[in-house]
Amino acid sequence: MSIHDSALGTPEQLKDPDYTPPLAQAIPLGIQHVLAMFVSNVTPAIIIAGAAGFGFGSNSPEFPNLIYMIQMAMLFAGIATLFQTIGFGPVGARLPIVQGTSFAFIPIMIPLVAGKGVDAMGVVMCGVILGGIFQACLAPIIGKIRFALPPLVTGLIVTMIGLALIKVGIQYAAGGVPAIGKPEYGSLQNWFVALVVIVTTLGLKFFTRGFLSVAAVLIGLLVGYVVALFMGMVSFDNVGRAAVFALPNPLHFGFEFSIAAVIGFCLMAIISAIETVGDVSGITKGGAGREATTDEIKGATWADGLGSAVSGVFGALPNTSFSQNVGLIAITGVMSRMVVTFGAIFLIVAGLIPKIGALISTVPIEVLGGGVIVMFGMVAAAGVSMLSDVDWSRRNMVIFAISLSLGLGLQLEPGALQHLPDTVRVLLSSGLLPAATIAIVLNLALPQDPQPQAAHDELRGQEFEDG
Repeated sequence: MSIHDSALGTPEQLKDPDYTPPLAQAIPLGIQHVLAMFVSNVTPAIIIAGAAGFGFGSNSPEFPNLIYMIQMAMLFAGIATLFQTIGFGPVGARLPIVQGTSFAFIPIMIPLVAGKGVDAMGVVMCGVILGGIFQACLAPIIGKIRFALPPLVTGLIVTMIGLALIKVGIQYAAGGVPAIGKPEYGSLQNWFVALVVIVTTLGLKFFTRGFLSVAAVLIGLLVGYVVALFMGMVSFDNVGRAAVFALPNPLHFGFEFSIAAVIGFCLMAIISAIETVGDVSGITKGGAGREATTDEIKGATWADGLGSAVSGVFGALPNTSFSQNVGLIAITGVMSRMVVTFGAIFLIVAGLIPKIGALISTVPIEVLGGGVIVMFGMVAAAGVSMLSDVDWSRRNMVIFAISLSLGLGLQLEPGALQHLPDTVRVLLSSGLLPAATIAIVLNLALPQDPQPQAAHDELRGQEFEDG
């Protein structure tokens, strides 16, 4: 469906967030939004459970907690989306913003839970709740701190997020973390299934249009799933044991205060808030051809932070606005917030049915690996795209070089931090926080070059010709 489908409404109506298209079109459009973000929404829960030791492929008695996390990812993505589309008081942009579980916090969470089992999740929930409250408090001042995050900094941060996650994608495609060191790890069977997903996704993305292109990753996973099913790699035992209906459990993982979690999540909340501002601007420009208002930006930040805080209370991971759905609005040309509201209701219903989470947990880790290789690579590519807007002066090159070297280096060799206190070690070994902090500080502290690098090179070339 696109803006050219007259059954949806007039061009003026389609630019109005308060307009509701006919239900026969609005509901499928809402479900399309869900399909576009579905895999990305549940993947962070799977990654964190895997890092803790109760994820796919594990025989841990704690494994049902993964099903619960998947369920909560769907439920609170829907609730947080309602915060944005419907809103209350100052909360919510009243725009078609889709919320979902954020990838940006994963590099912060992995060091907090690595190999520690479900008991470590209380520390994560502390960070999610307090970080969400902190982000909500940024709403009144969000416009005043944007200057500290130019494309040089934001592009580096997004690139670092992608680079931090690429290793996870390869591990999953090869057989998952529990299989590392075992004969089946990296087998041809594992890689074949992962490559089926990758090839299918790329084929749909570039050789089809409309729904097939938008939902390429999801369809690629379904094709890989069918192939894995015929190869005997799928078990439905968990589906039979899962309940048909269940309500969320407050403080399911408890609450354990950790200064490392609080610092890490609060710092990343600033990045998440800026990302949301960018998504709001993208929606209003792409869908309505106008700039976002101050109230819309503040409301979106309120909803982003509050949505994360409420998620953490019930055992879900932090939420953020989903950029792929911003692109979907530009494709369809439909600005209706009610369309996205229908999608949010669909997510909420799915989140209340544990059998859906159990069914997702039957997806072989190798199949998911093929999907996340594409997704994480696209995250890194998005960062590189943002960096293309940077004026690569000598100053900016130095800032990028130092930030990337130290951030990526500490992430690849955490043993270099073994003599530091635990809190500092956890924060620095994420790689993302040191890179972001160094880039922000250097960008604010270092003086601008007297002339851009391009002008410098042109001058040097002129001097050579004159000489």
